[in-house]
Amino acid sequence: MLGKVAIVGVTGLVGGKVLEVLMDKRLGVRELVAMASHRSVGQSVCFQGSQVPVIEARPEAFRGVDLAFFCAGTGISRSLAPEAVKAGAVVVDKSNAFRMDPAVPLVVPEVNPEAMMNHRGIIASPNCSTIQMVVALKPLHDAATLTRVVVTTFQSVSGTGKDAVDELVIQSRQVLDGMTPSPLVYPHQIAFNLLPHIDSFDPQGYSGEEMKMVKETQKILGLPGLPIAATCVRVPVAVSHSESVLVETARPLGPAEARRVLSGSKSIVVLDDPASGIYPMPVEAAGKDEVFVGRIRQDLFQDNALHFWVVSDNLRKGAATNAVQIAEALLTKGLF
Repeated sequence: MLGKVAIVGVTGLVGGKVLEVLMDKRLGVRELVAMASHRSVGQSVCFQGSQVPVIEARPEAFRGVDLAFFCAGTGISRSLAPEAVKAGAVVVDKSNAFRMDPAVPLVVPEVNPEAMMNHRGIIASPNCSTIQMVVALKPLHDAATLTRVVVTTFQSVSGTGKDAVDELVIQSRQVLDGMTPSPLVYPHQIAFNLLPHIDSFDPQGYSGEEMKMVKETQKILGLPGLPIAATCVRVPVAVSHSESVLVETARPLGPAEARRVLSGSKSIVVLDDPASGIYPMPVEAAGKDEVFVGRIRQDLFQDNALHFWVVSDNLRKGAATNAVQIAEALLTKGLF
């Protein structure tokens, strides 16, 4: 049993999904503590047939908590996660606060569960775009050894939050009505448009999201020298991120072998019959926990290079499900 569980940021998109996944998996939660900012105090959330009042996330609120999911942003995690650990809780953090801290394990349970064995109270869950990619990369690396990765992402607006989803809906209606939208969440119109801009840019021209994918993937796979190039694009899709991935391997890995290797993972669904219109799509991945892979094909010029397409629900597997799977692994291994 998970015991007394807190969700910090329970009224947000990710916190709400953690609540949903906990109920879907029917894990043994003795008591839920629903936390958010002072603005949400007075609201309640439904859990296991009962209404749970939302309280303000404060250090004293973690007394007696066994496990705390942090889904409320980097600043909140940095200030309150250590307080939760001091109170005796194990923290699973969804923010960027601790991901690159060498003392904090960064975990995708299907990829590097051993990393959590020596945790010091905080376990970081990676960026949503990183999670779905490393789930697909790991079996390919085990089979043929990765030597280079190039990825272009097509990321849904729910990765930004509820306000961005609302903005997409409002702008779409405005455009269809012949109006010119005024962007608020994004720097430019998102409806019927693409923005190759996620997070701020560094002096070399790479965005924060792109560097997260590079550094997080290297850390999770334990390959600090693996060459990775990422281009991250925001697209007018509500839920599910898509990625076009090129991998180079130490030995040639043909499409047939790659399909077999990927199909061997319980978290991956291979949908790869493009001539029949079968390939992963965001609309079909939404609401599901698996990572979907298709369009697997050999590079035209290099025998040791392979292209494929990866789609996953960024709120489920890319956030909530991965966090809950970390909790399940901790429980199974007796690590809290």
